[in-house]
Amino acid sequence: MNASTLHKTAADCAEELPGAQLEHPFGPDWEVYKVRGKVFMLMTDVPGRPVVILKADPGEAHALREQYSHITPGYHMNKKHWITLESGEGVDEELVRELVTDSYRLVVAHLPKAERPVDPHTYGTGTRGVR
Repeated sequence: MNASTLHKTAADCAEELPGAQLEHPFGPDWEVYKVRGKVFMLMTDVPGRPVVILKADPGEAHALREQYSHITPGYHMNKKHWITLESGEGVDEELVRELVTDSYRLVVAHLPKAERPVDPHTYGTGTRGVR
């Protein structure tokens, strides 16, 4: 995936997620996607390179960083719980969509049950758990 399609692919996926909202709390250069007020994805350019910053399970984040050279610790975020994704070899639409959805599910899982727009244990796993 090239740099010009990374942000579009991630944004398209995020906008399809139930309850997801786009905000610009840090100015026009940062796109911040939230679900019920909690951040699950940030997008910006880091000196000329588009990046997508996503929440990730710590064990999964470590494995992803080992497997993909274009996945690094979260830029300006907790390095254990967030990853930064850049375009490059091995980064394709399927991976981007999977990482965005996983980030969303992790955040939804920590919301009070009454506020969850989906069941985080089934959403995106083939059985749509939309509420």
